Amino acid sequence: MKSGVKTAIIGAGWAGCAAAVEATRLGHNVTMFEASRTPGGRARRLDVAHDGQHFSLDNGQHILIGAYSETLKLMADVGVDVPSNLHRMPLTMQFPDGSGLKLPKLPAPLDALIGILRTRGWSWADKFLLLKTATLWQLRKFECPAHQSVADLCKGVSPRVVATLIEPLCVSALNTPADRASGQVFLRVLRDSLFAVSGGSNLLLPRVDLSALLPDAALAWLAARGGQARLGIRMQSITVDDNQQWQLVGNADADLGPFDSVILACPPAEAARLARSSRLPCADWLALADGLQHEAIATVYALAPGTQLAHPMLALPSSPAYPAQFVFDRGQLGGPAGLLAFVISASQQGNAELTAQVAAQAKEQLGIKSLHILQTVVEKRATFACTPGLQRPGHHVAPGLLACGDYADGPYPATLEGAVRSGLQAARLL
Repeated sequence: MKSGVKTAIIGAGWAGCAAAVEATRLGHNVTMFEASRTPGGRARRLDVAHDGQHFSLDNGQHILIGAYSETLKLMADVGVDVPSNLHRMPLTMQFPDGSGLKLPKLPAPLDALIGILRTRGWSWADKFLLLKTATLWQLRKFECPAHQSVADLCKGVSPRVVATLIEPLCVSALNTPADRASGQVFLRVLRDSLFAVSGGSNLLLPRVDLSALLPDAALAWLAARGGQARLGIRMQSITVDDNQQWQLVGNADADLGPFDSVILACPPAEAARLARSSRLPCADWLALADGLQHEAIATVYALAPGTQLAHPMLALPSSPAYPAQFVFDRGQLGGPAGLLAFVISASQQGNAELTAQVAAQAKEQLGIKSLHILQTVVEKRATFACTPGLQRPGHHVAPGLLACGDYADGPYPATLEGAVRSGLQAARLL
C-alpha cells in the first residue's frame, strides 16, 4: 500500500467519486476538484423552484439495474442504505395499455423465459422468434462480430418485438438507436443482466436525488478519512515540473499543488483540453478522445395533479411527434404526488419543441389533460455514441496522468456502472 502519495482527481462525478474512494483505500492522499457546486457530474441533483415550491430533481432521470455490482457495493461501502434508497422491481417494459414485457420474481434465466411467454400484445410467433434468437445468442456465448449493429443482431426477431422491446432496451442501455448501436456491447449488457445472476435484470429506481444516492456520501466518507473535495473550481491547466510534480491552475487559485499524480475524471472533451495543457506526449489518447461522437438525453419534468401511473416506470410508444420513450412516476419514488419525468434518449430536438411534444404525448398516450412543466433538461453530450467497432480511449494518458469516465475503454456503455468501474480501475493503476 502506498502512503502519502498526493493524488488530484479532477471531477466529482460518479467515476471521480469511485476513484477517490478507491485511491484513499489504497493509501493515497486525495484531493478532488469539481467545477460545479453540486457533486455528481452528469448524474447530480438539480434544485428547481416553481410557484413557491422547491423540487429536488436531477439533471437527467437515471436508473440502475441489479447487475450493477460495483456501483451497489461502492454505495454500501460509503454508508448508503441501498434498499431504502432504491426501489427494486423486476424488469418491466410495459406500456400504458398493459402490453409489453414484465418479468416475474423467479431465478434467471427462468424469469426471462416465463416473462416472454406471458407478454401481452405479442403473438406466439413473436415469442417463438425472440426465444429462438436469444438461444442463438447464448450458444454463441453472447459474442458477435465487432461491426454488427443491434439491428443486425435482431433480423430474426419480429418487427413488433423489435419496436416494443429491443429498441426501448437498446436506447435505454446504450443511448444509441438500434440501427447504429453496437451489437457486441448490447449482448454484453443482456448477458450480465438477464442471464448471469438472478436479480441482475431488476430495475433499481432512485428514491432520492442522484447526488444523495452516491456522491454526497462519497464526499463525506472521503472527508472523514482526511481527503478533500473542493467544489466550484474549474481547472484551467495542469503541468508537470522537472521533479515530476503536477501543478494545477484553477479559476479560484493561481496555483494548486503539487501532486504526485492526476486522474482526469471529467467529460472526454474537458479531459482532452487538460491533457493538452500538460504538453506531454499523448497524441494517441487524444485522437481517440476527440473521435468520440456524442448523444443527447432530455428529461422533461412536469406536474400532473391527481395522476398515478400503473407502475413507477412505463415505456411509451415513441415517434418523431411523440419522442419520449419512458415516463417515471416520481410520486411513487419519494417525490411529490403527480411529479413525472419523461425521458427522451438520443434526443435531437430543442427544449421548446420537446416540451410541446411531450405535453401532447402525455395527453394522447396517458390521458393527462393538465400538465404543468417544471423543467426541461437537455444534456447535449450526455453519452458517447456506442457504435459498432468503436475504439475508446484507455485509462493511461501520459506518465502520472490517468483518465476515467463512462467513456473510457471497457465492456459497458455509458452507464453509472461503467463510470464506477472506470474510476475504480484508474485508482488501481496509480
